[in-house]
Order: sequence, then structure tokens, then C-alpha cells
Amino acid sequence: MYDLVLKSGRVIDPAQGLDARLDVAFADGRVAEVAADIPASRATAAQDVSGKIVTPGLIDLHTHVYWGGTSLGVDAERIARRSGTTTFIDAGSAGAGNFAGFRKHVIEASVPRILAYINVSFAGIFGFSKHVMVGECGDMRLVHPHECLRVANENLDVLVGVKARIGAKAGGNSGMAPLHLAIEVADQLGLPVMAHIDMPPPTQREVLDVLRPGDVFTHCFRPFPVAPIHADRSVREEVLAARERGVIFDIGHGQGGFSFNSCRAMMEQGIMADAISSDVHALCVDGPAHDLLSVMSKFLALGMPLTDVIRASTQNVAKTIRREELGTLKVGAAGDATVLEMRSERVTHVDVVGEILHSDEQIGSPGMVIAGKWLPESASR
Repeated sequence: MYDLVLKSGRVIDPAQGLDARLDVAFADGRVAEVAADIPASRATAAQDVSGKIVTPGLIDLHTHVYWGGTSLGVDAERIARRSGTTTFIDAGSAGAGNFAGFRKHVIEASVPRILAYINVSFAGIFGFSKHVMVGECGDMRLVHPHECLRVANENLDVLVGVKARIGAKAGGNSGMAPLHLAIEVADQLGLPVMAHIDMPPPTQREVLDVLRPGDVFTHCFRPFPVAPIHADRSVREEVLAARERGVIFDIGHGQGGFSFNSCRAMMEQGIMADAISSDVHALCVDGPAHDLLSVMSKFLALGMPLTDVIRASTQNVAKTIRREELGTLKVGAAGDATVLEMRSERVTHVDVVGEILHSDEQIGSPGMVIAGKWLPESASR
């Protein structure tokens, strides 16, 4: 007997090259069978998903879900139930000084899976609100590589890398130093870094030039003055070189990280983002980012094929975080799945500079499966 079977959905699993009408069964928190007709009588529960799309559980590579412990944190479970997101990767909300609280009170208590990048700053992102904006890397006394390494080694089961936020807002006059130290810590751990840059200095070129294969450059389709394109819309040389070297390009939409103009120019030249992520936090959860499904819908409206949108929210992310038991419906994989449907409704998409893009449909999720258990949608966007 299976615990659950999803019946008659269109299964799209880019990791396996699947796009077909199939059933998906779960047992003991894992994917147990994917086949054309699995009798409902063989499962304790069955869910009819005919006319809908079944994908591996969506993974949001860039979120801030230390709810209650940081000013920018949002409630992962609330976001999950409206967006079909089964795994959240927290992008450096907590540093060595507060990671224990994040783990005990949020990560371990969460229904959706939460993994994390540890912030190279001891304090994590501590001063982030509408009225208070203090960059955690602006004071190098907080950037302590020994403390970061010590706490990271104690939490390797939930860590996927080291985060450094640099730039005029997040790093003040610290320049490249926080990123250099994050790379040193990551090297000791054998993990990648995720690099954020807001307003220069330093420049985008300086950041990209030090990133290694497998490191993540987030907010990769920003608007001017940290756009991936020149004024003539050609792709910047440092962007091309980093991609050739194997640096991962992540959207990280958020409040300031995603421009339709930059995205169109990149896509016109055949360059897609490796990972689609929301960077959902307290200042963008009600717009312009909203959640992962909202950002996926924007890419669909921009002309990115549905399979590629799903790949950039499942398989590619699982590979980036080195957790390839996620991001697929392969038998034996983690028992996570997201059910999607194309909803015909007029949608006004907005990017971080206020450009508007209209669409007549968006992606919705009537429910998801986490560890083999069906969880229906509980709130609309």
C-alpha cells in the first residue's frame, strides 16, 4: 500500500525528461512509483489532479524566513501554502551569533523544508525594515571568519553555503573584504558562496571575477547601475566569463533585484537565469516579488518555456545546493511534489523599477505534497 497517489496529472520532471500524463505514488516520505495507471485502491489516499501539472517540489533558492528572529523574516509555512513551495533556502538571515535560534525555533519546527546559507556577518541581517537599514557587513568587527566557520561546522546538515552581502547598502565602506572572507570560510567547508551586491562600490565586475564554479551570483538581472548589460543591451564581458566558468546566476527578485529590461535583453541573447527565486522578505512579500509562483509567472509572461521555468525552480536549484534527492520525482527521491494549474485571469506584473507587464494567465498551485502528505492551498495571492 502507498500512502498517497496523485492521479492523472501531467507530470513535468525536467530532471528525468518527463512530460506525460502519469500517476505519482508516495510511501514512507519518498516517491515510490511513477506510472501510467496506479490503482487508487493501492493507496491510503488518492488525489485527482487531472487537468493539472505535477512537478517536483518547488525549491526557492533565495528567501528570508527567520520569522520572529529578524526584521525581514516571513513565515515560510504561510508562503508555502499559497505558492506550492516545498523547500525554502534562507539566504543569510542568520549568522553565527543567532543561527542556533533560527535552527531551533524555525528550521526544526517548519513543515516545509528549510535549508540555509549562513551569513558571514556574526549578526546576520539584523537591521532591515522600512525605517531602519543597517548593513550587517558595514562594520568589519562583525565579519568574523572563525566564528562563522565554527557554527557552520556544527550545522552542516542544514547548510548549503555561506552568504555575503556587499555593496554600499549592505557593506558600507567594507568593499570586497566580506566576500573574500566568505570565500575563505566556504573553501574550508567545501561549500559555495552566494554573493549579493546592491549599489556599487564594489563593481559587478569585481564581484564576478572572484566567484568560483558553483558559487551563486544572486540578483543577476538587476537594473542599472548593476545590470548584466551595457547601454546598447549587449551582455557585459564579466557576465559571459563568469557563466563560462560555471558561476550560477540566480534571480533573487526581492525589492530591488529584478528588471524586466535586463531580463529581456539577456533572454534575447539566449541567456536564461540558472535559478528562479523570489528573495521573499517582509518588504516585498506584498509586492513586487510576492512568492516563487509569482516570479515564475513573470518569466512565463516574458516568454520562457514552461519546462524551463520548472527546471529553474526544481532541478537546477537542487543541483546548485548539492541536494539532488530534491528537485525530481525519481523513485526514491524525497516525497515532495507541487501541483500547478494555469489560471486564466488578467494579471499585472511589476518589476523593481515599476515597469508593468500584463498577462492573461498566471501559475497557481491548488496544493502540494511534502514528505508524502497532501497539503492543499490555504490562501490566495
